[in-house]
Amino acid sequence: MQHRQEKINGEIRRVLAEILREVKDPRLGKMISVTGVEATNDLKQAKIFVSVLGDEKTKKEAMDVLGTSSGHIRHELGEKMELHTLPELLFELDESMDQGARIDAILNEIKNS
Repeated sequence: MQHRQEKINGEIRRVLAEILREVKDPRLGKMISVTGVEATNDLKQAKIFVSVLGDEKTKKEAMDVLGTSSGHIRHELGEKMELHTLPELLFELDESMDQGARIDAILNEIKNS
């Protein structure tokens, strides 16, 4: 069962990345990527983790767009995937790349001192 869930999560991630590339809203920007998907076993909800490159304002705008566009994005997902149940999409900002960059900067600072 877990293997099936991982497969579904991966497919949702791939299709959503495609859909987000097609969104025309300039506030979304080009530097957004889907880093992970965690759908519930019953597929009623799916947390979509996204990484947004930019400052805090850019990140907030992108998350606002995703929140208000989630119905449209969900509809597009339904058009491209054959799922009996289409999950409600809950977008969350994935800050792990920023954290990694901060850790790298700290390590470089320590190394160079």
